[in-house]
Amino acid sequence: MSDRPALHVAHAGGVATLTLDRPQVHNAFDDRLIAELTAALEATDADPAVRVVVLTGAGKTFSAGADLDWMRGMAAASEADNLADSLRLARLMRTLAFLSKPTIARVNGSAYGGGVGLVACCDIAIGVTPAKFCLSEVKLGLVPAVISPYVTAAIGPRQARRLFLSAEVFEGPEAQRVGLLHECVSPDALDEAVARQLHWLGKGAPVAQHEAKRLALRMAGCSPETAERVDAENAALIARLRVSPEGQEGLAAFLSKRPPAWAQGSG
Repeated sequence: MSDRPALHVAHAGGVATLTLDRPQVHNAFDDRLIAELTAALEATDADPAVRVVVLTGAGKTFSAGADLDWMRGMAAASEADNLADSLRLARLMRTLAFLSKPTIARVNGSAYGGGVGLVACCDIAIGVTPAKFCLSEVKLGLVPAVISPYVTAAIGPRQARRLFLSAEVFEGPEAQRVGLLHECVSPDALDEAVARQLHWLGKGAPVAQHEAKRLALRMAGCSPETAERVDAENAALIARLRVSPEGQEGLAAFLSKRPPAWAQGSG
């Protein structure tokens, strides 16, 4: 394992920018990135100097979801190990979703699987038009279990049913239409759009913003306690599916770059 951090953290003017920094693998998740991002979010949450958190990716991709080596390890792991792994990812998503500070997803490129989850967990999401998005889990014999509460809250159950089932790829304008992105801009306008949002957030009172966020979540029936219970159920579901015959076939096919047994047609 490289000693190079998987996450870059920068502070300026009350803004903490957290950059997923594994561009060589399109900022895919592994145990290290999950741990570093969770720790960084907890640190910024406790830092009174931080007013806003911006989450983005290094290079041309926001996050490709699960790292191939990580997936290979999970395919060979026990259900208990898969459960522990899923709970760590669930804790990351829950920490981001319920952070006391305003959060902005600066979606500089494509987001797949868990990357879509990170976007959905942020309060505000601004992305580039050519970015591609996909909830691809059913192609692997799996489901987007851990991220499902946050994605469904962002896009609504009707769109979630379509995108969870079809695993289709869609681009920035469609991501905005269904509610995953609040704003979709050209790549050269991304920083300006984020800066504009930071300008408006900078005018709000910190305690009031914290309470406003809690209010919006409470009105939607969301709380950290409820989320933790749901996360436990969803982590158990994905752990069970990963070790199931269908999950094993899907992961083996993906890692071998071949169609799974159930695939029909092409693409």
